[in-house]
Amino acid sequence: MKREIMCRFASVLATMGLAVLAPQGAAQAQSFIAAEFDPAIPTLSDTVGHAPGDRITSPGEADTYLRALVAAAPDRTKLVQYAISWEGRPLHYLIITAPQNMARIDAIRSDLANVAAGRASTGDALPVTWLAYGVHGNEIASTDAALMMAYHLLAARGDARVEQILSESIVVLDPMQNPDGRARFVNHFRGAVGIEPAGDRQAAEHDETWPSGRVNHYLFDLNRDWFTLSQPETRGKVAAIREWNPVAVVDVHEMGGDETYFFSPAAQPINPNITDAQRRAYEIIGRNNAAYFDRMGEPYFTREVYDLFYPGYGDTWNTHQGAIGSTYEQGSARGLVWQRRDGTELIYADGVRNHFIASISTAEAVAQNADRFLGDFAAYRRANAGGAAGTGSYLIDLSTRRWNAESLGRRLAAQGIEVHRNAGAANVCERSYPQGYLAVPQAQPAARLVRSLLDRDTALPPDFVTEQERRRSDDLPHELYDVTAWSVGLMSGVEIDLCGGSVAGEALDAAAPIAPLVQGSGDFAIAVPWTDSGQARLVTLALREGIEARATDEAFTKNGRIFPRGTVIFPAGANTAEGLARLRELASTIGAETVGLDSSWVEDGPNLGSDAFVRLTLPKVAIAWDEGVSQLSAGALRFVLEQRLGLPVVPIRTHRFGRADLTDYDVLLVPDGDPGDALGESGKATIRAFVERGGVLVAIEGSLTTFAEGDNPLISVQREAALGREPESEDEGQTALREATEITSEEAYRAAIADQAALPDTLPGALLNTVADREHFLSAGYDGGAVVLASGSQIFTPLSRADGANVLRFEVAERLIASGYVWDENRRQLAFKPYLMAQPSGRGLTIGFAHDPATRAYLDGLDLLLANAVLIAPSRVR
Repeated sequence: MKREIMCRFASVLATMGLAVLAPQGAAQAQSFIAAEFDPAIPTLSDTVGHAPGDRITSPGEADTYLRALVAAAPDRTKLVQYAISWEGRPLHYLIITAPQNMARIDAIRSDLANVAAGRASTGDALPVTWLAYGVHGNEIASTDAALMMAYHLLAARGDARVEQILSESIVVLDPMQNPDGRARFVNHFRGAVGIEPAGDRQAAEHDETWPSGRVNHYLFDLNRDWFTLSQPETRGKVAAIREWNPVAVVDVHEMGGDETYFFSPAAQPINPNITDAQRRAYEIIGRNNAAYFDRMGEPYFTREVYDLFYPGYGDTWNTHQGAIGSTYEQGSARGLVWQRRDGTELIYADGVRNHFIASISTAEAVAQNADRFLGDFAAYRRANAGGAAGTGSYLIDLSTRRWNAESLGRRLAAQGIEVHRNAGAANVCERSYPQGYLAVPQAQPAARLVRSLLDRDTALPPDFVTEQERRRSDDLPHELYDVTAWSVGLMSGVEIDLCGGSVAGEALDAAAPIAPLVQGSGDFAIAVPWTDSGQARLVTLALREGIEARATDEAFTKNGRIFPRGTVIFPAGANTAEGLARLRELASTIGAETVGLDSSWVEDGPNLGSDAFVRLTLPKVAIAWDEGVSQLSAGALRFVLEQRLGLPVVPIRTHRFGRADLTDYDVLLVPDGDPGDALGESGKATIRAFVERGGVLVAIEGSLTTFAEGDNPLISVQREAALGREPESEDEGQTALREATEITSEEAYRAAIADQAALPDTLPGALLNTVADREHFLSAGYDGGAVVLASGSQIFTPLSRADGANVLRFEVAERLIASGYVWDENRRQLAFKPYLMAQPSGRGLTIGFAHDPATRAYLDGLDLLLANAVLIAPSRVR
């Protein structure tokens, strides 16, 4: 295959005005652009035994090669570890620049910090081009392209573009953003490939097992985690990018193997916080990429599919910081060879070559326009600091979900956003803040990211909305790629107001621990009000340590303070002094709130001895894992419960439920998906028996339909068809005749050809308001309802009162939308429909979420809902 690869590229690269490597063996096949190469720079072949594109390089091999390059060229390189994955693999970035620049690299970085802060440059700054590869671990060609890029920049002699890139700029390569996912894919592929690679897409080597290599250890799509910062890979990467303040950031991806190559400019919609100057800069890089691809005769596309709207991607988030952030997508061989539907063959080295060419073209475009890119970046940050993007401050109330508000402030600060903390009661902008507030000024260098994240809504461009509604009226799919709402205040359940004036305060350190809130000595008991994620974590960790606790499903008043439903009491009489001391220690570490109670006497509501209180025990939780459930949903649920709330979760493969023994478990989570076939009839019977003997089943989104089947369903709901369309009853062996109709208009014709069994049009994702049943324990902490994320086409019928409770339902149509764009018929149909349901069966309980409360781990404002379902429900059921 090596000879075939090099012959192929000799013909296409000869048109680039360069000599191309002759196929003289693996030792020379190290770059797809020919040059005289420095023999002192080690090749990938010499280091790990294969040339780029010949084999899929593993994470360990990639690390070995990077270290070999640094050892050979210490005057031009620096390897920096910026994170460690969940599975213990290091993540590195490699700095490459000319020796004279490397000699003053600290001064360059320091001046870039000045520029990023909106201050004048000292003249030391150089533009940084940040090239990031493999955020999805099964998008494999990108990492090998990064290794080739590093080799070519260091080894090529007489290549004028390399000399310009290294002298006029700094290149930072992040070759492997998801080493755990890549390792999973490489292990799968090497275990499945035979005597020669198979191009048949049905072959085992192309058919990944669950979970795929796309995701990291906790099954997260790391390209949706940029502002959430839930994963260590993302937190390290964001900190590294903030340290270097690049002017251009490219996130290198792969797409379906039948596709060609995509690079910027991006598709509509474009986030309104992206400036005209940034849009013009995309043309510079895009045209340079196009020139290279045109000379190769390599097809590509721009301005389609991949937009710049949602700020949680690597391209859009960095663009909001002032860089030119881009996504590049290559059709993927998902192995070494792929048979395309058009009859052509895509080999792995095709993708390596294209990513390498796009990488070097991008770096060249920045170096050729170094003053412009650096000047535009400086102007962007300086203008924002001067108030060009807005004045005033966003105020985050610390009395509403205090721990979530404090955590949100730290996440913002970790992204380079200026946040000030004002402790103590205050009255600001005609509003009272009884526990203080966090202030986020608009006039700061990251102002446009601030607006995008903290504004209640980010409007889609009107012309784009008009076009989407036209497409839908013509029965065409809409072109929205991701969610239309991500307001972080709403998702965290905290209140944010925009104050017109400037508000000062102490700068918030992203690494500062959240301070606990401690009141009273607790001679009788210690109360933990059920108010936020920190409180739920405290209760979970205390139960794990064997500390006795009781929870109330009714509010009570003590010493003039109202303790809400869900409040957990740790009685002194049932615990040792050491146990309560440990509780206080945990509260201090978490930053939770505790209130000491001097007696059980209350002014209103139940006393501790009332039936309203129930003894809590630590539940044992299982989750359905593997085929039939969404890896993203499974991973997010497990992450939120384990990492945010501290509750261990045991995964059980779906095919095993038919013979599983669930006797020791209290809760079973079934993530979003369609698990019916994977579970089989015996698996579903096992789950039914588990519920009927006292277990709690928590079914998420699509999996609800699996347990809504049959004459005696565990959850008595049905999916609704679209408004105005009803599935016809089907009588076996009969063909139903329809009433004759006359079609007299275009509107009538559209109605006639509509799929009468169609589901509602897919909702891209919006934040919606709900109303709580305040009598049900599962709504504790949400007396005023909750803001939830709804997406997809699933709308369920409400439970009848005879079957169960609709614990949270969607608001009336007029008040439904909290943020985002919702098709009008979806808005009308969703009104009053259930979000959270509960139905008893035997001695147990089935809890259903119509939409996933753990999506991407960014709905921390719903953590108490999950805690109610998983931590509290088992004790209530008993």
